[in-house]
Amino acid sequence: MACAPKPQDPGHRPPAPPALSEATHPRAFRSNRFVYPVLSRRSGGVSVGVNLNPDKACNFDCIYCQVDRSKTPQDRFVELGALKAELRAVLGGLAPGGALWCEPEFASVPADRRRVTDVAFSGDGEPTTFKNFSEVVRAAVTIKEELGFGAAKVVLISNATGFDRPDVQDGLRFLDAHNGEVWAKLDAGTPEYFKLIDNTDFPFEKVLANILACARERSVVIQSCLMRVRGQGPSQQEIEAYCAHLCTLRSKGGRVHLVQVYTVARPPAYGVVSSLSSAEVDHIVNEVVTRTKLKATAFYGEVHEGQGLLGIEPTWPTGPKS
Repeated sequence: MACAPKPQDPGHRPPAPPALSEATHPRAFRSNRFVYPVLSRRSGGVSVGVNLNPDKACNFDCIYCQVDRSKTPQDRFVELGALKAELRAVLGGLAPGGALWCEPEFASVPADRRRVTDVAFSGDGEPTTFKNFSEVVRAAVTIKEELGFGAAKVVLISNATGFDRPDVQDGLRFLDAHNGEVWAKLDAGTPEYFKLIDNTDFPFEKVLANILACARERSVVIQSCLMRVRGQGPSQQEIEAYCAHLCTLRSKGGRVHLVQVYTVARPPAYGVVSSLSSAEVDHIVNEVVTRTKLKATAFYGEVHEGQGLLGIEPTWPTGPKS
């Protein structure tokens, strides 16, 4: 739609809100508390995020995470009524011809990406830890379909730790029938590297088992964030171990229709983290395709050392093993 210029009061010009950008993904949109649109490089359009962890609680503490956990959260609980109202307002405003497309945040969105590609459960923590996961998934699907976004996916972006929860399994089976998709996180090939990157005591083998069980029921996307730590990327041995897990996943009946190999593109938690070069990302993609025969897609970044939100060093990792 063509957007007519708005009249301006020359004596009062409030600062323009930040435009949507792949370089920043704030979990805040105007006065909303739970729902926020972002321009997503991996979904290829506008993704409407649903934040089920406004308290910023997460069972991982990834050294590349873009959530600034140094700031006290404004909300600690999800109010489902408010969440549904926000989702309805944002999706309604982003319908074809919707009013939000004429707002400053969306002015620079390229023409070929001025569409809602998905509603994504991501936010400031692990979505599957939310105790009423199935209920909120069903509510989101209902609103999405009522507003005419039947073609838009509902994506769960997850570290896979909650896939064995009955309520999560119920929600995922509902999504299977309503254009849902699971993006399961796998950032490592060995338990040591997993501990370094994802900074958690959750067992690596349990993550692998949960991904396998999920992928046996539905085809999943594997999302892998790979990076340099103190200037050093994952070793060739680490990449080969990572690819071996993908092969095992397939051989044991798991279905994977895409592997997203990406590097950090926004300021990470710690300044020791920086982006892989495009050539390094391409090398890993080639290794995945050659060794596993899976389809893989590359996503690049240009984050340099020293851009950490929480300082330079994490509290305990000693660095990748050579």
